[in-house]
Amino acid sequence: MTVQDPWFTVQQIDSRTYAISEYGHWEKVHSYLLLGTELAVLIDTGLGIANIKRVTDQLTDLPLKVFTTHVHTDHIGSHGAYDAIYVHEQDQDWLINGIQGLSIEEIRRNIIRDIMLPLPEAFDPAAYRPFQGEPAGLLRDGESWELGGRKLRILHTPGHSPGHVCILDETSGYLFTGDLLYDTMPVYAFYPSTNPADLVSSLERIAHLPHIRKVYGSHYSLGLDPAILHEVRNAVIYLRDNGLVRFGTGIHQFNGFSIQF
Repeated sequence: MTVQDPWFTVQQIDSRTYAISEYGHWEKVHSYLLLGTELAVLIDTGLGIANIKRVTDQLTDLPLKVFTTHVHTDHIGSHGAYDAIYVHEQDQDWLINGIQGLSIEEIRRNIIRDIMLPLPEAFDPAAYRPFQGEPAGLLRDGESWELGGRKLRILHTPGHSPGHVCILDETSGYLFTGDLLYDTMPVYAFYPSTNPADLVSSLERIAHLPHIRKVYGSHYSLGLDPAILHEVRNAVIYLRDNGLVRFGTGIHQFNGFSIQF
């Protein structure tokens, strides 16, 4: 299905998978809609500059659950438009009570920095406030979700946030990595609310997953070759062997991605 929208770019990955991207913002945010025969899952809801539900309503009429990779502003923007929101328990407090470590002034500055498309008329940056609310349920490490002919597995991958998760589509061989792995700009674990050691352990975990056909991060290039996971394995060894897994060691560049501590 072709969807035209002034803010979101919809790209069909396959007949049951869509990327819903916000290329007008400097972070190039991707959310992902995964369809089964009985259930749909939306991985994250974007920045909240425009309501992503107007797009998902065009793409599916299946019951829909939102799986939150982590509770940062650019991943929970349209959470308030959906009833069935799920999050890992270690990010649950942030979802209910607010994100630690960032002031509302800083969040508002970042949300409109380097905008390359006209902002929707209904969007008021001065009134922007990240979603806060109770989830419908929790995502647990290792649990499986059956969408009808399509099985997803939750992987707890902390570091970027305490409750960060990746979502493995075991049926299609897609790995949705949230902010654990993407290209172009550094993956970061330099805020007080991040954890360098956890991030590296989480990278090590995904680097050894078998049968991955494509890696889909939440920012920048859409769809990375699974060969990047071999580079991740090398990066984990290098960072540990050189004592770099700690705050303040800076940006570390590898083949296809970088990390900032």
